[in-house]
Amino acid sequence: MTSTARTPAPGARQAHPDHLSHVVFITAAAAMGGFLFGYDSAVINGAVEAIRDRYDVGSGTLAQVIAIALIGCAVGAATAGRLADRIGRIRVMQIAAVLFTASAVGSALPFALWDLALWRVVGGLAIGMASVIGPAYIAEVAPAAYRGRLGSFQQAAIVIGIAVSQLVNWAILNVADGRQRGEILGLEAWQWMLGVEVLPAVLYGLLSFAIPESPRFLLSVGRRERAREVLAEVEGRAVDLDARVAEIEQAMHREHKSTFRDLLGNRFGLLPIVWVGIGLSVFQQLVGINVAFYYSATLWQSVGVDPSGSFLYSFTTSIINIVGTVIAMVLVDRVGRRPLALVGSAGMALALACEAWAFSADLVDGRLPETQGVVALVAAHAFVLFFALSWGVVVWVLLGEMFPNRIRAAALGVAASAQWLANWLITATFPSLAEWNLSGTYVIYTVFAVLSIPFVLRFVKETKGKALEEMG
Repeated sequence: MTSTARTPAPGARQAHPDHLSHVVFITAAAAMGGFLFGYDSAVINGAVEAIRDRYDVGSGTLAQVIAIALIGCAVGAATAGRLADRIGRIRVMQIAAVLFTASAVGSALPFALWDLALWRVVGGLAIGMASVIGPAYIAEVAPAAYRGRLGSFQQAAIVIGIAVSQLVNWAILNVADGRQRGEILGLEAWQWMLGVEVLPAVLYGLLSFAIPESPRFLLSVGRRERAREVLAEVEGRAVDLDARVAEIEQAMHREHKSTFRDLLGNRFGLLPIVWVGIGLSVFQQLVGINVAFYYSATLWQSVGVDPSGSFLYSFTTSIINIVGTVIAMVLVDRVGRRPLALVGSAGMALALACEAWAFSADLVDGRLPETQGVVALVAAHAFVLFFALSWGVVVWVLLGEMFPNRIRAAALGVAASAQWLANWLITATFPSLAEWNLSGTYVIYTVFAVLSIPFVLRFVKETKGKALEEMG
């Protein structure tokens, strides 16, 4: 699935103020998929230790249950585009909403560990679909003058979803008197944590019935009059609707649908630019960012922080993630992609090194010594801040801009797949690595953060201010 990237004709560039609020509503409704993406990804953080205790499993098995959702993510992301081209963007949103709902109910009421793992795969399918369909739909309905700002709704929704999931987990834990397996109305606290997702999932499904189908899809299936009506909704009736329809149709006819074969080069299998995209995706994950979102409660408890405190720290980390994301959104077009990435890499490397040092201390009465505890807490928040203001946003911006038009769709697919695989690798290995040596684990993440600096300097070109047609 692709979206129209050409600049609209004069007169179609501005949405009239009376239509802008409607466009914002449409965008926010679509971005609910991003909210659920973030929520579903991070909510498991609050249930990890309870699942370990409930099913009496070791770190290796536990890690597979946590990480298996990422397999569903990869499948959902790979299939969402083609499915959306066949049945429409709105239908895919509705399928994702059903999958999110089913996953929440099934995860909250599992019969056994395998059952829980299955429902996590279902949730992963929904996350993968939401990661593709939200940005594509928003790009296709947003007026050109507001496309950048409206497009940022998806990333903002993701980080807000992460923060809300941690706040909900913390609130439920307090209701259960600080016990993850404490009973609330017949269910354990961790089951409520996973089940509450039903509410935003149902809201997402309901909102999908209140927004219009993409004009691009409508034209692809011959519904020209309905496409005109939707364009009038989002851009105003003052624009030349016939010209806009003709422009979109011409752009669709000119498009080259890239395939994997287009990515092949004479050396090293793939074109160099594709390897750069894969490198960006992999480095983004190998610094260990998702440890902060999947395992932070477990991490803090392992060094002596009580469950309530560990959940609070997970929530404050998520707030820092939002702050960093806003900073990146403000600066990415002002200072450029490469400077932000380099600043982020340096900051992450320093923060991770501090965490590695703090976790190297021997525990005293099951806790880190006071100095190391403070350093670990500050460094963990600094790490998330530097990631969010740089690699968290910059990588997706670069991946959307750096590839030539003829291979953009296929190259993005390969890079995104590499990102999910690297995410799975970090998620699946952290519990076992932490048992082996927590400090050593953070040394590994520090090394990857350091290596990302020469990678950016040597291979990543600045794309700020360049038209997509200039990428080659």
